Amino acid sequence: MSKERARRRAVREAEQERERAARTRRVARRQRRRAWVRRLTPRLRRGRTGRLSRRSRGERAAIVLLTAVAVAGIWYLVDDLALRLALVVLLLLVLPAIVVIALGRR
Repeated sequence: MSKERARRRAVREAEQERERAARTRRVARRQRRRAWVRRLTPRLRRGRTGRLSRRSRGERAAIVLLTAVAVAGIWYLVDDLALRLALVVLLLLVLPAIVVIALGRR
C-alpha cells in the first residue's frame, strides 16, 4: 500500500512540477511581451512643454487679458482703420519682448 501511495505522490508531484514550469514560461512570455510593447509605445510627456510652459496659468491669463485690453483700447481710441491694424500688428510683434521685460526670464 505504501508503494502505491509513493507512486501516486510521485506522479502528483511530477504533474505539479510540469504545471509550475508551464506557468513560469507563461509569466516569462507575458513579461517579455509587456516589455516589448513598452519599448514600442511612445512615452507621453507629462506637464507643460514649449514656450508657454515657462509661465504659470495666472501669468498666461494676465498676458492674454492685457493684450485684449490693449487691442480694445486701440480700436476704441484710434479712428483710422489702417493705423488700427498697424498698431495691433506692432503690439503683437512687440508683445514677446514686453512679456520678457515685465515678467523676466527664469
